Amino acid sequence: MTTAEITVVGAGLTGSLLACYLARRGHQVSLYERRPDPRVGDGERGRSINLALSERGLDALRRIGLEHRVMADALPMRGRMIHPVAGPQDFQSYSRDGDKSINSISRGALNNALIDAAEAADGVTLHFGHRLTGLDPATGSLRFETPDGTVRASASVVLGADGAGSATRAQLVAAGVIREDVEFLDHGYKELIISAADGEFALSPDALHIWPRGNSMMIALPNPDRSFTCTLFWPNEGESGFASLDGPAAVKQYFGVHYPDLPPLSPGLVDDYLRNPVGRLGTVHCDTWHVPGGRTALIGDAAHAIVPFYGQGANCAFEDVVELDRCLTETADNWETALPLYEKRRKDNADAIGRMALENFTEMRDKVASPIFKATRKTEHALQRALPGLWLSRYELVSFSTAPYAKVERRAKRQWRFLAGGLAVAGGMAAISLRRIASWNAARLSPGGVRTRPPGPHRAG
Repeated sequence: MTTAEITVVGAGLTGSLLACYLARRGHQVSLYERRPDPRVGDGERGRSINLALSERGLDALRRIGLEHRVMADALPMRGRMIHPVAGPQDFQSYSRDGDKSINSISRGALNNALIDAAEAADGVTLHFGHRLTGLDPATGSLRFETPDGTVRASASVVLGADGAGSATRAQLVAAGVIREDVEFLDHGYKELIISAADGEFALSPDALHIWPRGNSMMIALPNPDRSFTCTLFWPNEGESGFASLDGPAAVKQYFGVHYPDLPPLSPGLVDDYLRNPVGRLGTVHCDTWHVPGGRTALIGDAAHAIVPFYGQGANCAFEDVVELDRCLTETADNWETALPLYEKRRKDNADAIGRMALENFTEMRDKVASPIFKATRKTEHALQRALPGLWLSRYELVSFSTAPYAKVERRAKRQWRFLAGGLAVAGGMAAISLRRIASWNAARLSPGGVRTRPPGPHRAG
């Protein structure tokens, strides 16, 4: 193994985890972050979006001994709790037997834990308040703007882990070495808070709460302090959009009609709504994630940001880190070979979860409250019991396994084609039987009818 001087741009979740993995391999890592140290101060208001950490993310943490440390503050969620406009709440288990869960965790708390781990690792140097403004992918030369002026640096390898709005990606696009396409939704997001009620959770803490409202929705995830972080996913424009609520009276009236159980649980609702920013939601597509020559690559959201509706953004990015580590092992840390291998193994999977996340948005906001959807989930769970190991729901494969996303997507489609075919055959047989019964009844009731039982298959013996 050949050690190298690696620059990781971005000390968010992916970059901090990546620094830990690279340091374990013996590399010298410089970790640069545009923000001040997030462990000092309160962070950005209204931009956390709690994470749903599941098996893929846990697997990445487990490999470097961080799982138990991170999970100490996590809260397991066994299913969805649906909040209709009127009527009782409805709990929908994520797994067949209700024994599996995804885990609610604060993005900030997880980020701080990973930065602590990176800082403690041998060979990692952290640089906060450094905004990337220049990158030569051919030489590894970098330029950063800081409160104290311009800083220049160089590295053998530069890895952009700086999120959906990646400055690294922007530099590579400007240099003409990659092409990007960012597909924004016409929906945005805004954060609210449900505080603890007399020191206790105001809602059931073992569920991800969803208020589906057709073209919009709200979700709420529990926190260790017994509050809930809520996120509105609304259109940016229109009657049910963010732009339509322009004052306290409009906010109170709208929530009173469409989310009537929320105002009593959230005394700060109006203030949070009016003060917190609206974030953008989109999917990032790049034609390639690396620059030939083994000097520069993108990873995590910088390469393939997705919408958050499957709870897989961080989990997918953590899998990127595991796969890159695996490729480095297989190539004896030959970056020129490892980077294209990493992209080859991960790109189809990132594209697959990007598609599935968009599909899950429609499911969460439009379908989860419908009788047809609930009957479909019951059918899936019944099939899992009847066909153990043969039928697994797409949700369980995504959330509770490390099966490649692209294989999960293909398997789910095959399963539903099989089920649709089976239902069509069963429906056809039922129709034939009904016609035979009707014919028998007609013959029995007609003058001279002599049939004594419905026609059916000939019986042996």
